[in-house]
Amino acid sequence: MNIIEFFELSAGKWFSQRTLHNLKSGQLQAGKSNLIIESLPQTDAKVVQLCQQHDIDPTTISGGFRSTWDGTTEGNSNQQKGSAILVPIINPDHPQTGQLLQAQGTNPNQSLSGRYNLGEDEVLTVITETPNLYVEERLWYLMPNLRLRTSIVKNNMGLTQASFCSEIRMGVK
Repeated sequence: MNIIEFFELSAGKWFSQRTLHNLKSGQLQAGKSNLIIESLPQTDAKVVQLCQQHDIDPTTISGGFRSTWDGTTEGNSNQQKGSAILVPIINPDHPQTGQLLQAQGTNPNQSLSGRYNLGEDEVLTVITETPNLYVEERLWYLMPNLRLRTSIVKNNMGLTQASFCSEIRMGVK
């Protein structure tokens, strides 16, 4: 499996259950959300814009992906809604690794570039770092309709959070 196949396998509607653990305070939170993941062609305006922000020629990529979510977290009555555009940039010398461009829907002009590695075990690891933040996320499939995800988030203020998500495919959008 390559990175494009991994994300194409993600296309569809998913139900996600999440447990978040604040490692500093010990606080646990549960959450749930609906996710919709869709493939985008290399000509999609948001994919092109994201590539241009990072000086990547959009004609050299295979396309991108949009992730949209709508969820709740225990103890928080506010709906958590959002979206992100993801564009994998495959390393031609090592196709299982590369860059992952990311733009949040709330501010598409502020984007991030992380790095990914798709292991022989078909576990995708994505690391995104800024001067103030470190995020490491791992995703894998137990079955085509059951995906697991873990993440570790550290900021420069000493906050560290770990999360675990199980995601069940509800259908193709």
